[in-house]
Amino acid sequence: MPSVIERALQAALTDRFHFGQILIRNTNGSFVLSHRDDEVRTAPQTFRNAEEAVEIAKYDDAGNYRPLKTAPNLRHGWRLELATLDELRRALDYFYPGRLAVFAAWKNEQLRITPLRETLDRQSGMYRIAAKISDEQIDNVVGNFCRSDSGCLRTILWKRDQHSTIASTKLPPAKFDPLQDQTTVLDGPGSATPATAIPLLCQEPCNLLVAECRKVVKGESQLSDAIPNAFGTATGEK
Repeated sequence: MPSVIERALQAALTDRFHFGQILIRNTNGSFVLSHRDDEVRTAPQTFRNAEEAVEIAKYDDAGNYRPLKTAPNLRHGWRLELATLDELRRALDYFYPGRLAVFAAWKNEQLRITPLRETLDRQSGMYRIAAKISDEQIDNVVGNFCRSDSGCLRTILWKRDQHSTIASTKLPPAKFDPLQDQTTVLDGPGSATPATAIPLLCQEPCNLLVAECRKVVKGESQLSDAIPNAFGTATGEK
């Protein structure tokens, strides 16, 4: 029997759909995955095992490690052919860990959303100081760190605090709308053919954002450094 996650995935299947930067083509129950910019690319490197998604997702085009898998820097030049829905589910979970489970919970109205202040207040040890960040600092940090074109492709569902304050006024309304495809700001020449999209949802601030809040409070971060730190291409504490 299909799992809750597989049922949610199956319900979302169309002939072609996007999941983050991935284009999935459904042909009679088998699936072909590629970077959404690479639909017309010739001679890509071809894989046929769901587990190979781990290596595909590990580095960007320049060979830099990708600690944040929902960063908009998935490498190009590959094709992944899969025979079953179970293989597709596993591969997508390797590309974007946990996002299918979050999507399934959201579709079933069972997703718990945690505000940023609540996440910061429960930190301990060296990260406890992050809770002292000001609202103005939060507005700037989230606005830089989480932006879709250079930070993270997740759609933000959480609020800044228990009063439902918007996470950042620096981000466009589309960043908070699950019906909006966050990758549209990145579309290249190979991604012009319309396709439906399964959103990458963010139900709780990630540990990289918590670490950035800590550095801002301690005066160790410049906002211009926030995005490189997310990609792991700048030095500094994560």
